[in-house]
This record gives sequence, structure tokens and C-alpha cells, in this order.
Amino acid sequence: MTDPIRVAIAGINGKMGRASALATLEDQNLELAAAFGKRGATYVGQDVGSLLLRSETGVSVSNGIDEALSAGRVDVLLDFTVAEAAASHARYAIEAGVCPVIGTSGIPEADREAIGELALKQRLGAMIIPNFSVGAVLMMDFARQAGRVFSHVEIVEMHHLGKVDAPSGTAMHTVSRLEAERQHYNPAKVDEKELIAGCRGGRLESGIRVHCLRLPGLLSHQEVIFAAEGELFTIRHDSFNTSCFKKGILMCLQAVVKLDRLVVGLDHLLELKLKPKEVQGV
Repeated sequence: MTDPIRVAIAGINGKMGRASALATLEDQNLELAAAFGKRGATYVGQDVGSLLLRSETGVSVSNGIDEALSAGRVDVLLDFTVAEAAASHARYAIEAGVCPVIGTSGIPEADREAIGELALKQRLGAMIIPNFSVGAVLMMDFARQAGRVFSHVEIVEMHHLGKVDAPSGTAMHTVSRLEAERQHYNPAKVDEKELIAGCRGGRLESGIRVHCLRLPGLLSHQEVIFAAEGELFTIRHDSFNTSCFKKGILMCLQAVVKLDRLVVGLDHLLELKLKPKEVQGV
């Protein structure tokens, strides 16, 4: 039997951090090795189990990435912090020989390139995942296919009030998938005039428009709306709780150690066609 993959979680006190810790603890192929959140937080030094409302895990919350990675062997860093911190953590992890899996959205392209170059140099796996839900990945792939035949499309993404970045990483990844199929969407028929600035959503150079809603009671939702004369085609995905992200998280934690480069998006991981026995729960 091979040794379990040892995982450190950044952003342990957030909703995704806690859900990932529980999933890691429940998987026989993984081992929770370290965890950290904000430096100097009141929960630093506490057993991770106290944050998960369960029995002690034997893992204490570290006071930053340096302390977490020096506490013992770590194979993978799973990051659910904020974009700036996540990019810095990823570079630090790669330099330390640890594979980063970034679940934080809003990573700038320059940081993606830097992480990719560093991973390639070190021949180490790294992943940036806009959405861990397999259903959301299918939504984006179906949208890509629809983009081949529909020239009019708009995206509506809806998230909770705690969502900092807009558009979401899922929306921007959807855009990139659509733009790979067609250079320009939504040819104008009139010279539009917005009576309220931004009411038509954000418009990209490709013509795709993205609308962002932030409302209480939401978690993560997206519609990709295509239209042609006489018809409307809508692809929608809804996440109601963090359970839908578990499968994708486990897939990434077990797959990233087999890679030697940066992979962006769970869709690319699925396209590698890993055998079911290689990825728990698929």
C-alpha cells in the first residue's frame, strides 16, 4: 500500500477550507498534515478538529505557510485564501517541492504565468481550479460546444455576499472556453446607450457580456444564455452546498502529484482520462 498524500490546507477557517479538511480526513488515500489561516488569528494553535466541530485530529493550526510547511512532510498545498495570497503561497510551495492546488478565484494572468513557469522549471504539478464541481465543468464544456453554433451569448453568475471578486473564476473560465471556439460574439444591431452605467453587464473584446449578482442566500450559480432567431438555449448550474465540490477536490489532490506542470481548470484534468482506480470516488 502506498503512503497517503499529505495535504496542507490554506484558509482552514473558511467554508471551503473546513469542507476540504473533512473530505481529506475521511479519505484513506489522503492525510491532513497541516493547516493555516490568517496570521495571528485566535484559532492559531488550536486543533483543526475544534474548527470542524469534531474530535481532535492531532493537527494544530499553524501561523502561516512557512510554519505549516516546516511542521513536517507536505505533498500538496490546497489553497482557499484570496488571490494575492494564493499566488504567493503557490510560488512558496513550489520552491519547497510542494504541489499547489489553488481553489481561489481571481488569480491574475501574470501570476498564472509565473506559477506555470516555476512549476515547469521544477517539474512539479500545480493546479488552478476555478470550480471543483464536476457539474460546473460539464456546464462549461456544454457551453463551449454551443458556442460553435450560437453567435449570441451572455453569462449571468450569481454568488453570496462574501464573494470578493467579480466576475467569478468560473465565469471567466467559461469565457475562455467560449472564445476558443469563436473570435466574436453578439454582433451589434443598434448603438446601445446605457441609462445606468454597467446595466448591460461587462463586455469583453470578444463581445461576450457577463453579469454578476451578489445576494444573500446564494452560494454559487451560473447561467450561460445562448440565443438565435426564434429560440433561447440556457445552460445552468447551481451549487447549493459545499458537498458538490468534494469529488473535484479529491480528484485534484490525488492527480496533482502525478503532474509535472501547471493545469488550469478541472476540465483539463478530466480530459487526461485518468482511470477510475487512480482517482478515488470517480
